[in-house]
Amino acid sequence: MAIYHLSIKIISRGNGGKSAVAGAAYRAGDKFVNEYNGKTYDYTNKPGVIHTEILLPDHAPREYIDRSTLWNAVEKVEAAKNSQLAREIEIAFPIELSMEQNIQLAREYVQEHFISKGMCADFCIHDEDRGNPHAHIMLTMRPIEPDGRWGAKSKKDYILDGNGDKIKLKSGEYKSRKINSVDWNEQTKAEEWREAWQNAANKNLAENGRAERIDHRSYERQGIDTVPHHSHGRCRFTDGEERH
Repeated sequence: MAIYHLSIKIISRGNGGKSAVAGAAYRAGDKFVNEYNGKTYDYTNKPGVIHTEILLPDHAPREYIDRSTLWNAVEKVEAAKNSQLAREIEIAFPIELSMEQNIQLAREYVQEHFISKGMCADFCIHDEDRGNPHAHIMLTMRPIEPDGRWGAKSKKDYILDGNGDKIKLKSGEYKSRKINSVDWNEQTKAEEWREAWQNAANKNLAENGRAERIDHRSYERQGIDTVPHHSHGRCRFTDGEERH
């Protein structure tokens, strides 16, 4: 039966020194060199990689269609030791749809909710157990400016006094607050993306004559008194690598 699963996490150097290049190599079953730390990540023997694809906004540099180039560019622009490198969304596919239908479903979902907002997306579909189809969607955290350069994640907004002047602190700095350049980190986004995946999957199930439906709400929110089960696999990082 169709099941609902969508999880969201951040790949960050501050979380055990994770690497976007390592994550991309693992998900795609490829071999990349991380130019940030000089390490090579080789997952060319990884089984179960069914499909890989890069989707870009129109104004993104065309060379980012190459997976290694994209994520090395991210590693380069994110210079801090605790930088957030990528957002990953993991989704389980309805097994009632064919692989071709699920690939198109993922492509349309990513295009509508992420590419159209200015993110670069790298999605890879795994089905190692041939019955556990799921996708890993890696998304860039920083907007790309119209000229193709990486933009800032946030900007400094100076707080003014009653006369419209900046307020100087004892440290010599001026009082300010951080304003995010994009709304991708807003708390409402997780619920928005979760419900959007439900709607997209259910629309495709209906269009293909299937009666099954998925629901992004928890059993408690649905008023169902039962213990949820998970028949799909998950991947996790272990020292910069991932294992099923």
